[in-house]
Amino acid sequence: MDEVRIRKLLGAFQEGELPLEDLVAALKQLPFKDLGYANLDLHREMRRGCAEVVYCEGKRPGQVGEIFGHLLEHHDNVLGTRARPEDHAEVLKRAPDAVWHAEARIIRVERRPLEAPPTEILVAAAGTSDLPVAEEAAVTAEFMGNRVGRLYDVGVAGIHRLLAHSERIASASVIIAVAGMEGALPSVIAGLARCPVVAVPTSVGYGASFGGVAALLAMLNSCASGVGVVNIDNGFGAATLASLINRR
Repeated sequence: MDEVRIRKLLGAFQEGELPLEDLVAALKQLPFKDLGYANLDLHREMRRGCAEVVYCEGKRPGQVGEIFGHLLEHHDNVLGTRARPEDHAEVLKRAPDAVWHAEARIIRVERRPLEAPPTEILVAAAGTSDLPVAEEAAVTAEFMGNRVGRLYDVGVAGIHRLLAHSERIASASVIIAVAGMEGALPSVIAGLARCPVVAVPTSVGYGASFGGVAALLAMLNSCASGVGVVNIDNGFGAATLASLINRR
């Protein structure tokens, strides 16, 4: 189907019926590869600057490996999130250079590292229990070609731990603030920082945290300005947004 459509587009261009800019725009929407259980968007890197990211959760390890294999035929760099060791084992059969980030639950193949801007994305996590989400954000942001700093276990229960890093907070280009429980960390950081703050609520906490809903609502109701909020445990989404801000 894609080949037929491409031929038609090229024919229209050659006949003078389609301007060059319209041809380029149309080609950017193609192609995709139909695997039966997945349609791989092979031109996403042209549109978005990064290849389609594989969300591994819910997929069988064999499917994850096959998807990685096809994506690597078209891209130098491929990322998989919410991955398991058995997913990594399948990817290794097709890409021996695939790296497993256990805490972040990420599989990373990076054959052409992107040049990083001089500015830094700072990832701050309230507690050690928030590290899986924080590391998902940090590793993703590095994969997307950013310098990444980490401030871990700097929650508001011991706020002096955060204030000891006030210079780094002031110099960051974007800050990703990750917190569960009552979710206060992004508000505090946004009161100190000059840059946008991307808040990530986590599902960490006791019963009344409602699996991260309490932190999510607290972040949405932040009294500090310049805070944007992503979904619960969505370190990947936070990193993508922060990267778009940092690399503009």
